[in-house]
Amino acid sequence: MARNRNHSHLRQDHDLANYSKAFAVGIALNVSYVIAEAVFGLLAHSLALVADAGHNLGDVLSLLLAWGASEFSQSKPSKRFTYGLRSSSILVSLANAIILLIAIGAIAWEALRRFGQPQEVPGGTVMAVAGFGVLINTATALLFMSGRHRDLNIKGAFLHMAADAGVSLGVVLAGLAIKLTGLHWIDPATSLVIVTVIAIGTWGLLRDSIHLALQAVPSGIDLGEVREYLASLPRVTAVHDLHVWPMSTTETALTVHLEMPTGSRGDEFLLQICNHLHLQFGIEHSTIQIEQNAEECALAPEGKE
Repeated sequence: MARNRNHSHLRQDHDLANYSKAFAVGIALNVSYVIAEAVFGLLAHSLALVADAGHNLGDVLSLLLAWGASEFSQSKPSKRFTYGLRSSSILVSLANAIILLIAIGAIAWEALRRFGQPQEVPGGTVMAVAGFGVLINTATALLFMSGRHRDLNIKGAFLHMAADAGVSLGVVLAGLAIKLTGLHWIDPATSLVIVTVIAIGTWGLLRDSIHLALQAVPSGIDLGEVREYLASLPRVTAVHDLHVWPMSTTETALTVHLEMPTGSRGDEFLLQICNHLHLQFGIEHSTIQIEQNAEECALAPEGKE
């Protein structure tokens, strides 16, 4: 049996470490804005501002959790946690989605209540505060833009901030509409639009997080193509007990049994397989077991997996 831990995880850990400053800056900016938005929203009786502040507070918590996950993902293996705490990043992405769903439920309830009891809202104040939010959220989103393709938590942070910028822009337009028309029901209506935007973005994050938590084959990896590659290797007559699962939001693992009646071709052969699995499929941690007679394996045939 051969085991290979590809060194790509070292580069990924380095990339995640580089985002510590981005998390710190993003959190500081958003905490300041949440406080200002909540205060002005309450003073102006604007549910749209309060709703957006609640949403941004959820995103601050999400950023804190994602930051913690990026730190935990660099933890070293221990006797109890032999993979370290890499999978904590998966739990965090799932928690982020749940937090957002709870937040939008509360906002939607209050918005519906406000339709029956509309309050006067100063459109100018709403526009000014929300306009500042566009700048804050856009700047924060840019901090995570380059890493959104490599890590689900980084992607979640980027999508949250980008959506927030769009939502804040919508609140600016709502403030303008209130100022021009004097129709104060526009404020709770805007809140419902905010809820809808958040729900759409959160659904994808929730779906992907659940898939990772259930150790589904990561998106972008075709298990059939992996099996076909392994079966095509010289001297391999059968492939069984093939599993591909996420170790974290950035790392993928594989285990497989290869039947080779004439025996293994040595460590160099195994290293070539592991390198190909990494370069072709993005699988960083591969464990390969060579068997001369698969009938003696307790995990063969495939139906026993």
